[in-house]
Amino acid sequence: MTALPADWIVPQWDGPASVRAFFTTRSGDGTAAMDVGRAQPTSDDLAGALGRNRRFLRAHLPADPVWLSQVHGCDVVIVTPANVDALRAAPPQADAAITRERGVVLTVRTADCLPVLLADRMGSVLGVAHAGWRGLAAGVVEATLTAMDVAPHTLVAWLGPAIGPTAFEVGADVYHAYCDRDAGAAAHFAPHRDGKWHADLPALARRRLARLGVTVAGGLWCTYTNPARVHSWRREHGIGRMALVAWLAP
Repeated sequence: MTALPADWIVPQWDGPASVRAFFTTRSGDGTAAMDVGRAQPTSDDLAGALGRNRRFLRAHLPADPVWLSQVHGCDVVIVTPANVDALRAAPPQADAAITRERGVVLTVRTADCLPVLLADRMGSVLGVAHAGWRGLAAGVVEATLTAMDVAPHTLVAWLGPAIGPTAFEVGADVYHAYCDRDAGAAAHFAPHRDGKWHADLPALARRRLARLGVTVAGGLWCTYTNPARVHSWRREHGIGRMALVAWLAP
């Protein structure tokens, strides 16, 4: 493992000391084009610039990470010593992962969606989730907590960079996906123009977590309005993704 690039983001949260985690940015290997690859990995991710970026990332990790084939759903994979090698070889279709094993590296990729880091205060279980608006509305955060199988009030969460409340324009489908089930969620939608709102995705996630008793930090960085530092799917039309990576230290 080598020292992290100065521009990468290390969570500032109340998590246990045994959790190691960071979030990549555009910076890497002397360039400003760090991209860790598609939401649904392919063999091409190991070639060319993506391959170089993956190798650069790997140099900062204690082991090969478990990548996911992300589909904006709420499936969670539980990583164990028995399945970790198979999962590394064939990324599972899921949008969250948890582990209780030391040294197993979990990761999710985002470029406007919300990356969520979770751990219990004892440092016995770790989780990461990819929470776009669809996955968050469908319950990916709640599914991750269920898989972690500890009391929610013992958990702490960190929300990484995501599209912010002044940039995330949404339609009635997004508004109703949240507000029809939770009237209080309307506080996180600001009317923008006819049939459109600005949605506060980090606040919607924070609301869900806090209602379950989870202590939450982060959610302060907007991907869309920080082009020099991070990728944004909406701003760049799908070019480039960052990675939240985390592991329990041996």
